[in-house]
Amino acid sequence: MGPADDIDGARAERLHRAELTETAEDLYDNAPCGYLSTTPEGYIVRINDTLLRWLGYAHDQVVGRLRFADLLTIGGKMYHETHFAPLLLLQGSVHSVALEIRTVDRRRLPVLVDAVVKKAPDDTPSLVRIMVVDAADRRAYEEELLRARRQADLERDRLQQLATTLQRTLLPPALPGVPGLDIAAYYHSASLEEIGGDFYDLFPLAHDRWGFFLGDVCGKGPGAAVFTSLIRYTLRAAAVYDSDPVSVLTTLNTSLRQERGATSTGWCTLVYGVLVPADPGFTLTLASGGHPPALGLLRGGGVEAVDTVGGQPVGLLARPRFRVATTTLRPGDGLLLHTDGLSEARRPDGSMLDEGLPELVAALPRGTARGVVDALADVLASLGAGLGDDAAIMVLSATDATEEAATSDLSSGRRESGDSRCGLPEASTS
Repeated sequence: MGPADDIDGARAERLHRAELTETAEDLYDNAPCGYLSTTPEGYIVRINDTLLRWLGYAHDQVVGRLRFADLLTIGGKMYHETHFAPLLLLQGSVHSVALEIRTVDRRRLPVLVDAVVKKAPDDTPSLVRIMVVDAADRRAYEEELLRARRQADLERDRLQQLATTLQRTLLPPALPGVPGLDIAAYYHSASLEEIGGDFYDLFPLAHDRWGFFLGDVCGKGPGAAVFTSLIRYTLRAAAVYDSDPVSVLTTLNTSLRQERGATSTGWCTLVYGVLVPADPGFTLTLASGGHPPALGLLRGGGVEAVDTVGGQPVGLLARPRFRVATTTLRPGDGLLLHTDGLSEARRPDGSMLDEGLPELVAALPRGTARGVVDALADVLASLGAGLGDDAAIMVLSATDATEEAATSDLSSGRRESGDSRCGLPEASTS
């Protein structure tokens, strides 16, 4: 017989001695959970030592004197009488019911209770056997999880508020009034927790001219916010120095590459334009840096794209090519600028709005710039999950004096406002 046989023999001896000392009575009284038995009316007829230790009662204080419900808190008693006991008698058992028992010193102990009904030979209830498990650690764990969840909710709300506040600083609080121009804009954020990269603005230049832009930064979050802020202020500063659209985009391109580094992936697509009053309406010059073409809203109801296809993104290349187009905006005509959040939004059938966008826009109400913007916003809202990206929209419309007076009261519409119409592209150059 080898060493392994000696080890097996010693283990067998220990197991035999343990078996001799273990009794069913001791197992019942000193189980790791509480046991008790009651009559069908609820009076306790037997209880183990484990549960007595938890309660702080002596055996004679409980057996034959108290009901199981007497060990519960007030709320527990109500639940026992209205749910626990009826359900137990109806189906013969209940499992993992969360209750609270009250100790002799009035402490509350959270427990989980399982109970089964023992039947007499005539199939009537003769006894109820109940197992009680200490759930204090589980309750503490659940409360800790609840506190953590509440804290996470607070942090998420705080982050959302910060993101919303920061997003608002990246957009003009209100578009300025321009004589003879009806202006409206709309911004949709795809995520309340994340800062988007779409932006727009309209601002005065010298000699009664106006500059405007709308674009989309590559990326989201704080980095995109910093990038967007840099773009807005650089565009404004560059336009004051030289408002020519190509010069403005060239200056911005140089600034972005210097700021982000020659190998940086930080870039944007952008349309920048200059409005010059004409009689009537405005002359409009647009320069596009890789951005979706603007749509001319004709006063007769038609829609035509302004040909700026071929322009390259700003900040990506050392010497990008920008596409230029010139348009005359007559009273009753309009110009729609938008980011790819609008054109790439998907219909329920999976197709993008870009497929047939001019036809969609042509079918919208055309009364005011606000009316066009609100109608497009309603279209986006109807897409639900089909709208997966940020979207910015701006509409400029030329008006005559009577139209301007009639529509000036609409500037406080339900979305960010401004009223105008804008015109049909007359010519385009590269």
